[in-house]
Amino acid sequence: MNVLLDTHVLLWAAGQPSRLAPETRAMIENPNQHPWFSAASLWEIAIKRSLGRADFDVEPRRLRRGLLDHGWNELAVTSEHVIATMDLPPLHKDPFDRMLIAQAHVEGFDLVTSDDLVAQYPGRIRRV
Repeated sequence: MNVLLDTHVLLWAAGQPSRLAPETRAMIENPNQHPWFSAASLWEIAIKRSLGRADFDVEPRRLRRGLLDHGWNELAVTSEHVIATMDLPPLHKDPFDRMLIAQAHVEGFDLVTSDDLVAQYPGRIRRV
């Protein structure tokens, strides 16, 4: 099973795993799961870090390298993903979250999120 983590869950999994529930950590670490991170999440981190957001105080290059070194898969943003955002209902205006939702839909992944608004979208979304 392929799982795509939203940006906050990704940051917690990589740098603050104690913020995740034990069931969520077990799901991510399950050898039958294939964890993915999106280039959109790194883009979001880079932008929000440059704006001084304390909850995004991580160096994106270092995060990416660490994730890849630990067996994570990287999902590029494609034009198909971009076009798929047009089909999403207007529940949430955050462009990064909308991209992650579209990517999960297009790729057939489960999206793991802590965001109540994201969890309202149809499809394979796991609220943790």
